[in-house]
Amino acid sequence: MATKSPSTDSKAAARAQRLDNQLCFALHSTSLAMTKVYRKLLAPLDLTYPQYLVMLVLWEGDELTVSAIGERLFLDSATLTPLLKRLEAAGLLTRERAAEDERQVVIRLTRAGKALQAKAGDVPYGVFCAAGLAKDQLAPLKAQLDVLRAHLHDNIPD
Repeated sequence: MATKSPSTDSKAAARAQRLDNQLCFALHSTSLAMTKVYRKLLAPLDLTYPQYLVMLVLWEGDELTVSAIGERLFLDSATLTPLLKRLEAAGLLTRERAAEDERQVVIRLTRAGKALQAKAGDVPYGVFCAAGLAKDQLAPLKAQLDVLRAHLHDNIPD
């Protein structure tokens, strides 16, 4: 459902341009706060938040291509490759060319990478506690964010 543009009303336009009225800023500042929470929770694991996301994907399904991980995380290979190299240097995964298509790089968890999953088990609970919301509030919020992300991806200007 489309709404009328506030540009015809100068007061409405001024209100629409206030920082506190921006959805993007609410999402951005929330993302920054969430990343700070994760930074504290992940420090004992020696992982950054983006590295943790990669590990989550691999814990769901090992032996994935770089492109499959990138699709899952909405990251391009130029962003993902340095993350994967650091995780490989830490001994958590291996990277090797696929035998059937050398353009593809397959990522596999090492024993240490698999073992890290158990050590990371309390991270979601730490985030839940930091969020300060009830479980029945979090699920609909996440669902709304998923819908918003899908709409935004579908409407990225050319």
